[in-house]
Order: sequence, then structure tokens, then C-alpha cells
Amino acid sequence: MNDLIYDVLVVGAGHAGLGASYYLKKLNLSHLVFEQARIGNSWSSMRWDSFKLNTPLKMSTLPGLDVKDQDLEGFLITREFVSILEEYVWKYELPVRENSQVLKLEEVADSDVFSMTVSTNGKTERYQCKQVVIASGACSRELVPEISKGVSSDIVQMHAGEYRHAGELPEGAVLVVGSGQSGVQITEDLLDSEKEVFLSTSKVARVPRRYRGKDVMDWLHMTGFMDQRIEEVDDPKVLAMKQPQISGIGQRGKTVSLQSLAAKGAVILGKAISIEEDLVSLQPNAAAHIKFGDGFSQMIKGMIEEYIGKAQISAPAPELDPNDIPDEHASYASGETSLSLKEKGITAIIWSTGFTGDFSYIKLPVFDEYGQPVHQGGVTDIKGLYFLGLPWLRKRKSALIYGIEEDAEYICRKIKTLSEERRNRRRASEQYTKRL
Repeated sequence: MNDLIYDVLVVGAGHAGLGASYYLKKLNLSHLVFEQARIGNSWSSMRWDSFKLNTPLKMSTLPGLDVKDQDLEGFLITREFVSILEEYVWKYELPVRENSQVLKLEEVADSDVFSMTVSTNGKTERYQCKQVVIASGACSRELVPEISKGVSSDIVQMHAGEYRHAGELPEGAVLVVGSGQSGVQITEDLLDSEKEVFLSTSKVARVPRRYRGKDVMDWLHMTGFMDQRIEEVDDPKVLAMKQPQISGIGQRGKTVSLQSLAAKGAVILGKAISIEEDLVSLQPNAAAHIKFGDGFSQMIKGMIEEYIGKAQISAPAPELDPNDIPDEHASYASGETSLSLKEKGITAIIWSTGFTGDFSYIKLPVFDEYGQPVHQGGVTDIKGLYFLGLPWLRKRKSALIYGIEEDAEYICRKIKTLSEERRNRRRASEQYTKRL
């Protein structure tokens, strides 16, 4: 047992945990940050070789970090972003403990103290603290659907988090399941490596990479779209939406659409619903998925046009973007309801079916029936316990790197306020005792 009781312990040294550490240090709160592997582990261990961040550098930075002398419109590769995280820790002398896996978090009975059991390089220790920030992320564990169990043993299966490059796959075609950001980007990576690709799609929005002279993220920020608060959302489906299809590949990134992938050779299929040996059953909804993506892109551009008009902004005319041209008749969609892996020469399946957070170490009643954290803006009903780095924590931009500045400062202010309230109560109690 470490006898010192810290003000705060933070779990996770990704951008969320480091953002919290930055503000905790500014507020003079004693703390430690535990990272189960290396700083930025999920970025370096769950991304393929050609991956680039989906937001430009100016929106891929951390609180207090000055990047004015760099290409703010450029997109970082994984190693570059991990280097930024590492340099951030060094520059601000943040108290990060690497190779430290949190095994258990619990409350100490009859106290305002938490106990955290941590294994550091194989040595187990217990730490105590007054407050805790869980910043281990929503993407620490790969999700693979149950239908994967029906696949023939002859087929190589891997999750998008395990994929690195086409050269590690066997000869033959590839089935990519899932058309979120990872799915469409991996599909394009495979196509660029001259692989034949079948893409099983889902209902995912897409946005143009650039529009009227700016990166789409600039417009989404300027219009207030990214600042939409969770309490302003009436439709729960909005909260469950995946991040829009887009890519950081290229000098200024690029638009990715299902039809652009089809034009490069991908076969656009509907959603996979079951697999028995080598036969995949599909829903005939590929056309609907193309039209949904096109419709969302048109909606975003309409919103930008409205903003330009109201704000009387001078902006260049819309540029021609072949990848953003709507497929009005969904001519690139396949209506097939079944796919024979053997007949199509498919030897590998990549499951681009998302991630979830692993909170199994938290032994506190703070989860709903689905195992998801229950909180209001990151603040839980358990005094002193907070979450950070989750999608829609407070706003739409909470899921993005640049959203952590507001969220981390907000949470750390809450921590400081509770710390001061407890200290004032303690002083008042001590003074009362002295008077007695």
C-alpha cells in the first residue's frame, strides 16, 4: 500500500488522460496517470500502417500546445501523433506511469477515498486517492460480432484493430465488414494494394473533405455543429451514429464515398446478417446506405451555405470533388442477398465493426444494463468519480481530439470545486470541535 493519498488518479495516457493531467497540474492537484502500456498505446497498436488522423493538425492538438509553426492543414500519421503525446508529457512534466495496468478500482468503506490496485511491470501496488478520472477510452477493446463464429476455419479473420497492411493477408479477395471510417479507409488501402475487395456496408454518414475553400471540420466548427450539446439532441439515434466517412490520406485529405470505392473496384454489398461456413447472408440495403451517405453530405453542404449567407462570408465557389458526386440511382450498389466466399475467392475477412471501452476493473455501481458508464457530462453519481474521452460526453466534438480541451478543463474544475468543498467542510468541522 502506498501511504500517500493523492488528490486524483487518472486511468489512461491517451489524449484525454494527458489533457486532464495538464489541467490538474495547473490547479496544483497532486495526481498520477496510469497507462497499461506506452503513452498513446491505442493509437500505435490499433492502427494500420497507412493510417492518418481524420482531423487536420490544428484540431489534433492538446491543451496548451503551440503548433503554429507546423502545417496546420496537414494530417498526421500515427507515429507523429504519438510523438506529440510523448513530447507533451516531457514538456509539462506530467506524472505518467507507463506499463501500469489498473486491476481494480473500489471505494474505501466509510470514507471519501478510492483504492486503486495497479500492476506496474509485474509488481502490484495499491494507491489511494480522493478523486478519479477514467480516461481509458471507448476504444480499448475490439468488437467482433457473433456471426464471425460461423465462418469456415479456412478463412483468415482479423479485426480492423489488428490489420496492418495487405501484404500480411493470404492470396485472394477480402471481405471487409463495416463501412465506418475504418472500414472505408481499410477498403481503400486494400484496393491500392490491388486486392479485390467486397465491402459489407452499414448506415454511415459521410461528409466532403473540403468545401468552398476550407476543410469541412473548419465549417462544422464555425457553424456550431460540433458544439451541439448532448441535452439538445432529441433523437437518440443521433447519439449512436458513427463518425462520418472521411479520410486524412493525401496532402489535404480526401472525401471517401461508397461510390468512389466502387469506382476503384470494390463490390458494395448490404449488411451481413449471418455466415454459415462460406455463405454470407446479406440484407439488400446497399443502395439505401449509398443514398444515406449522399443525403448527409448534401445536408452538411446546405448547412454551410446557409451559414455563409447569414454571416455574409466571402468564400470561393464549391470545388469539383469526384468522390462527392451523388450516386442518384445507387447504381454502384449490389442487390445480392448472399455471397459465397469460396466462389468469389475470398480468403480473408476484416471485421471493421468497432470498439468498446473495457471498464471491467471498476468495481463500482456506475454502469447501466448494457455495461456503459452512467454520467452527466462526465460527472457520475459517485462523488469524485468522472469519465473523460467518451463520445458525446458533453458535446458532439467530445469524440474528437480537439474536443478534449473543453471537456478536460470542465472536469478538472469540477474536481477542484469538490476538493475545496471537502476542505472547507473539514476546516469547519475542526473549528467546531475546537470550540467544544
